[in-house]
Amino acid sequence: MKNEGIEQTLVLFKPDAIKNFLTGYMLEQLSEYHTGLRTAGSKIVTVTNMLSEEHYAEHVGKSFFPSLLEYISGKLHFPGEPEKQRLKAFVFQGPDAIKKVREICGPTNPHVARDTKPGSIRSLGSLIPIKDEQGNTIDYRMDNLIHASSNPVDAEREVKLWFKPCDIPAPMRIYPTLVAEKHFYYNNGKLTDNYVKGCFCLIAPGDVAWESDLKTLEAHISGAKSETTVEAVAAKYMLNIE
Repeated sequence: MKNEGIEQTLVLFKPDAIKNFLTGYMLEQLSEYHTGLRTAGSKIVTVTNMLSEEHYAEHVGKSFFPSLLEYISGKLHFPGEPEKQRLKAFVFQGPDAIKKVREICGPTNPHVARDTKPGSIRSLGSLIPIKDEQGNTIDYRMDNLIHASSNPVDAEREVKLWFKPCDIPAPMRIYPTLVAEKHFYYNNGKLTDNYVKGCFCLIAPGDVAWESDLKTLEAHISGAKSETTVEAVAAKYMLNIE
């Protein structure tokens, strides 16, 4: 890894933060003046099902999972307003970036944050009851305003899930990249290295891509075992398209 001792962390300003006009305050809290961290990447994202399912893959099958996907996509906070259904994604970089950002965010649960770390970003969030068809509360969704990677392994996975290498200036990339030598196309869950009508080109020869992404795509093309899904690679390339 380049930039020894430097960490990156993914930060998402969720739709409830946008709804409540908190993004300016949150950026100020995370500014280089307060944290010593620099912004390595930023983008406005319309969150697709593919991206949200990959981001929250660990929660598949849990009672709150469908509500979680609607939450992160902005559909709960901006129903019927697709032009407002988005979030803001950032990569922050610097020494101890993961720990510094999570301290500013506060505990995941907004109620716990208010009790134990008032003034943290998540202390401004809410717990929303999830009800069944009979109106009974079966769980709670945490509208906690912000996501921040929890450890270096998660940070690398999440940065690569949301950002292409070209979204981050070359001197600030800390994960290995390679120049692609072939095409990779995606369509309806299928990956191919030959164009078929209706396919979306993920990567073309000459593109700079994460080394791990290219290995994943090559493995799927050859039928070899891969720990990463094609969708985890494809999701970032298929953002904000019609």
